[in-house]
Amino acid sequence: MNFIKCEKLEKSMAELQFSIDAEAFKGAVADVFKKEGKKYSVPGFRKGKAPRSLIEKMYGADVFTYDAINELFPAAYEEAVKAAGIEPVGRPEVSVDSASEAEGATLTVKVAVMPEVKVGNYNGLTVEKTVHTVSDEAVEAELKRVQERNARELTREGAAENGDIVDIDFEGFVDGVAFEGGKAEHYSLTLGSGSFIPGFEDGLIDVIPALTSKESPVTVKATFPKDYGKEELDGKEATFYVVVEYAVQYTLPEFNREFVEKTLKYTAKKDVYTSDAEYLQEYITYIRQQLESKIADQVSYAKTDALWTYLTGKAVCRNLPQSEIDFYYDSYLSQIKSAYSQYSTYYGENFTKMYPDEAHFSVWYMGLKSAETWKEELKQLSVRLVKKDMITHAIAEKENMETVTDEEYKKVVEYWVQQYSGQMTSAEIVKSMGELYLRQSALADRMSDWLMQHATFTYDEEGN
Repeated sequence: MNFIKCEKLEKSMAELQFSIDAEAFKGAVADVFKKEGKKYSVPGFRKGKAPRSLIEKMYGADVFTYDAINELFPAAYEEAVKAAGIEPVGRPEVSVDSASEAEGATLTVKVAVMPEVKVGNYNGLTVEKTVHTVSDEAVEAELKRVQERNARELTREGAAENGDIVDIDFEGFVDGVAFEGGKAEHYSLTLGSGSFIPGFEDGLIDVIPALTSKESPVTVKATFPKDYGKEELDGKEATFYVVVEYAVQYTLPEFNREFVEKTLKYTAKKDVYTSDAEYLQEYITYIRQQLESKIADQVSYAKTDALWTYLTGKAVCRNLPQSEIDFYYDSYLSQIKSAYSQYSTYYGENFTKMYPDEAHFSVWYMGLKSAETWKEELKQLSVRLVKKDMITHAIAEKENMETVTDEEYKKVVEYWVQQYSGQMTSAEIVKSMGELYLRQSALADRMSDWLMQHATFTYDEEGN
């Protein structure tokens, strides 16, 4: 590697320029050809037997160039960073200025560098967090959910009742004018669920489906909340004309030993029980243990979240690298867009009526506050993540813990292999995400664990 220059840019960015000598570059191109050349087909040759010159003539002179640069980049970049005396904290943006076997390769790299960070006290800090315990009511509620999942479905002959699922066609009007999103056909609605605006579901209780039709719909009056989120509808009374196609009632199974054994197929711990009550109590204890396991996971997450909320709130970070904020923000947008498309395709019109666009979907999917402020909220989340990254680097540097072990690195790589369900190999993960990013992820995991071990947590417990 031959270091050329380093220029400091605005917003905690730096631009590096360095070159790779011709001999190293030529050797890397030859190595890539040996590994990748067999993938290319050339007429007149068996696959993998064509000479390199013909492959380059047919597929382009630079067909192996960029893979060769990828092979050499990590080591050369690390040397250039040391020569420049900078501390990168982001993903490098690489431009190839020139590349040839005769002269080697010259690269320009833009990268976010460590901004000014004042962390404050972090060793032995005390963090408060509300956690939930498993109450008897929570166990009873879970047992009821188990029964509901195994309920018998029957078409109701008479009037619809609270708790029934009704299939409805409806159209709504405000001041005699139909409004956007106020019409649907074959909409499945659980009466009493609170899915619709106040008054709508109550207006369908005691309605006999057989007595409604397109010619004779039931009229339902309902009022939009004042803070509904659409100015033309806020606080307005609406009139809905509804046809109830049918109503479905669910009959819960009795919670007894036969239900637990045959329907739930619970594996008993003993061969003989003194009574059915003893058997059922064992199953109830099993349910409690399942809930406690979930609570334990939630407590772990709550502790981590509380710790980083405290640290990011106390730390002073100036000139956060905008490129990193943009990276997280774009990732959030991409994630929401992909998820919305998948949900819309799977659940269809009923879903898109409830969530007409990505903004409204993000409120449910990401737990945001409002469809009107969703993008601003995502930007705030992105800033917090970048602050977290910068705090991680600052503490690691102060504690002399910046070097990631091979074991920690491999653990992160394996995590991503599992995330992709084995569809990508370790080598493909490294090539796709970059070794530097993966090592930074490993450092973040290490420092988060270290901070958790050195923090004291106090809990305000609530029954769940």
